[in-house]
Amino acid sequence: MQSQLFTIILLGLGLILFDQYLFGGFVAAFKKTRWANHPLFKIAYTLFSLVLITGTICSIYLNLPVGVRAGFLMLFFVLMVVKVTFFFFVVADDIRRISIHSKKVSPQKKAVPATAKADNMPRSEFLMRAGLIAGAVPLASIGIGIVAGAYDYRIRKQNLYLPNLPKAFDGMTVGQISDVHSGSFYNKKAVVGGIDMLLGQKPDVIFFTGDLVNERSEEMNGYQDVFSKVKAPLGVYSIFGNHDYGDYYKKWPSPAHKAKNLQDLVVTHKNMGWDLLRNENRRLKVNGEEIAILGCENWGELTRFPKYGKMEPTLKGTEELPVRLLLSHDPSHWQTEILPHYPQIDAMFSGHTHGMQFGVRAEHFQWSPVEYVYKEWAGLYHEKHQQLYVNVGYGFLGFPGGLEYCRRLRYLRYGLPMTLYCKKVNH
Repeated sequence: MQSQLFTIILLGLGLILFDQYLFGGFVAAFKKTRWANHPLFKIAYTLFSLVLITGTICSIYLNLPVGVRAGFLMLFFVLMVVKVTFFFFVVADDIRRISIHSKKVSPQKKAVPATAKADNMPRSEFLMRAGLIAGAVPLASIGIGIVAGAYDYRIRKQNLYLPNLPKAFDGMTVGQISDVHSGSFYNKKAVVGGIDMLLGQKPDVIFFTGDLVNERSEEMNGYQDVFSKVKAPLGVYSIFGNHDYGDYYKKWPSPAHKAKNLQDLVVTHKNMGWDLLRNENRRLKVNGEEIAILGCENWGELTRFPKYGKMEPTLKGTEELPVRLLLSHDPSHWQTEILPHYPQIDAMFSGHTHGMQFGVRAEHFQWSPVEYVYKEWAGLYHEKHQQLYVNVGYGFLGFPGGLEYCRRLRYLRYGLPMTLYCKKVNH
């Protein structure tokens, strides 16, 4: 505990000193303006820096509300990209000033007062402004990603090895789609294009892992026809996510209206031909062999998210089946409930994180601020014989950002939809 506290204090002090170092360069870029030289500006700059650094550290080490954590982490890392870029220009300018100073001062020359030195060697206004412009480039890239990345759908393929998978299911293709958030859509043609990409993979079965809407069932008006095209030979199985229950909409006239909204969403799944699983299961049968598809209602570790999931009824009647595939929207369910209490679950499929719609992913590396909130946030994870796949979402929430794919150096949506190849391991 003392070691962690020391690390936190050291980290905080380092970040504060880093910001104060950059402050001089920032003021130099606007030295001819009154506001940049006003004492209140430095106070405001310092206070903002302290609040942001404190909020970010608390977001990493404390269990703050997820929205607060996401806000601090996103703002911190976006600004840090700008600051790091600007930092190199400030350092270059300091090297320039030290070089000039070393040429002016020699043992034979009379020492020059410190104030005079400062006046003779001001920071380069041009260099500091160039640094700010360079730092703004990543911000512009993020802005482009917000506009262009919303519907830049990509297929990600993943092999999933299940030792107990019956032979009849060897090579089965599973398509996963998650977090549609239809209330955020503004380009129906692009949405149709993403669905066509999913169906082009010819999946044998499709899983939808929650959050069809943002708040209300009526958000699917105009999109039921699009998602009704999502079909597969062995069926489409779906679950609710935390947004589907209407808990975040604060204008329900009465509890009855909220209940009707949820029932309307149940009907929407049915009208689209999706088999909605609410703490229940289905048997998937091929050539006389069976596996279980389990659908659990939302269960989130963080207090903000509802815990409607009940695993006992979800598992009931599947005891003798060799493989159980669980659909559960929130990946925190895996670490908190599934791993310690339900070893019979072979693989779990989730969504929910969106990868915070901001991050970096390469073939052997991925990073997003969301990993400080969710340990499992994108892709495939293993824990002994159990596995988890987290899909980062078909839609978007809040802002339509994507993730930067390092090879192409641009922001895009990724992993949407995802195809899994389930194959039995030969021993």
